[in-house]
Amino acid sequence: MLLIILLIISVLFIVVSVCKFRLHPFLALLFAAIGFGLCARMPLPEIVKSINSGFGETIGSIGIVIIFGVIIGTFLEHSGGAFAIAERILNIIGQQHVPMAMAIIGYFVSIPVFADSGFVILIPLNRALSKKAGISLVGSSIALALGLTATHCLVPPTPGPLAATGILGADLGLVILLGLVVGAVATAVGWLFAVKFAAKTYIDPNPELSATDIEAKLKEAPSAFKALTPILIPIFLIVLKSVSDLPANPLGQGNLKIFFSFIGEPVIALLIGIFLALRLPKKLQMQMLSTDGWVGQALLSSALIILVTGAGGAFGKVLRNSPIDQVISGSLSKANLGILLPFIISAAIKSAQGSSTVALITTSSLMVPLMSPLGFESGIAKALVVLSIAAGAMVVSHANDSFFWVVTQMIGMDVKTGYKIHTVGTLIIGTASILTVWLICLAAL
Repeated sequence: MLLIILLIISVLFIVVSVCKFRLHPFLALLFAAIGFGLCARMPLPEIVKSINSGFGETIGSIGIVIIFGVIIGTFLEHSGGAFAIAERILNIIGQQHVPMAMAIIGYFVSIPVFADSGFVILIPLNRALSKKAGISLVGSSIALALGLTATHCLVPPTPGPLAATGILGADLGLVILLGLVVGAVATAVGWLFAVKFAAKTYIDPNPELSATDIEAKLKEAPSAFKALTPILIPIFLIVLKSVSDLPANPLGQGNLKIFFSFIGEPVIALLIGIFLALRLPKKLQMQMLSTDGWVGQALLSSALIILVTGAGGAFGKVLRNSPIDQVISGSLSKANLGILLPFIISAAIKSAQGSSTVALITTSSLMVPLMSPLGFESGIAKALVVLSIAAGAMVVSHANDSFFWVVTQMIGMDVKTGYKIHTVGTLIIGTASILTVWLICLAAL
C-alpha cells in the first residue's frame, strides 16, 4: 500500500506543482522521480542510474523524430500551406458547409501543427467564410477547434502521441493508422456537436480578412497537393513499414523488405518529409534554415517538448525499477478496468493541469511498469493503450488550458459560454474516442 500511496502522491505533486505553482513540467517530473525513489527506499545509486538511463533512452528513441515533425509543421504554417489545404477542402465540400469543412481542415492540419497554432492560422479564413455563408462564428469555430484537438492528441507526428508511442514502445505505424480512424470518429462527433448545439449561440463573424486579402495570401501559398505531401508521404512510409514487418510478410522478404523497413523508419520518413517541406515556400531562402529562421524557431519549440518527454521517461524508469508493478498488478487486475485505466488517469491529469502533451507523457510514463501485469504486451495492445491515453488527454479543455483561451478569446466568447460549448465539446470527443478504442479492443484482443 505504501508504494500505491507514493504513486498517488507523486501524480498529485506533478499536477499541483504545474497547475497551481506554475512549476515547469520538466522539473515537476524530475522532482517526482527523485521523491518517489527516495520514499520507496530505492538505493541512491539506483535512483540516479534510473533517471539518467530513462531520460537518455527516451530521448534517444524519439528526440530526432519530434524535431523533424515540428520542422515540417513550421514550414507548413509559415509558407501558407495550411491555408492552401483549407481552401482546397472548402472547394470540394462547398462553402455552404463551412462547419464540416473546418472540422476536416482541423483534422488534417493538426497532424503536424499544434492545435493552438492551427486555430490562429485558420481563424481569419473561418471568419470570412462564416460571414459569407451567413452563419454564427461559433459553430464553425468549435468544429475547427474539435477537429484540431482530435488529431493533436491522437495522431503522430504531433509531439504528444509521438512521445507516448516512444515511451510505451508501441509501433508508430499502427498508432498512426488506428489514430487516424479514431480521430475521424472524434472529428465527426465534434462536427455534429458544433452544428446541432454550438451553432445555436450567435457571434457575428466580423471578418478580419476580405476576399481580396485571402486571395493575396493564397497567391503566395503552395498548392494544396504540395502542402499535403510532407504530411501524407511520411505517414504512408511509416504505415508501409508496419505492414511490411507483419509476420505474414505481405510485401515480400529480402532486399525489398529491408528497403521498406529503412524508408519507413520514423527518422528517415520524416527526414523525407522535411525535404518535401522545403519545397513549400514560394522561394526557399537560406535564412529560413538558419538559427533565427524557420528551422531555428522549430528547434526552440521542439526543445521544450523533448525535455518534458525525457523527464517523463526518467520518471517512468524509476517506477519501472521499483517493485510497484508487482504491487499494482494485483490490485488493478481485480478492478477489471482494462483499456479504460489509461484513459481515466490521462483525463484526470489533463483536467487538473491543462496540457494534453503533459497528460500524454505523464500517463504513458506511469503505464510503463503496468503494461505486462495488465496484459498489454502485444503490438495492437500497446497501440490501443497510447490511443486510450490520447483520448483522455482531450478531457477536458477549460481555464487551465491555453487552447481554451485561444479559442474563446479569438472568437469573442465569454468564459461561461466557453465552458458550456468548448469544454463540453472536448468531453464529448474524448468520450467518443475512448468508446471507439474500446470497440477496437473488443474486436482485436
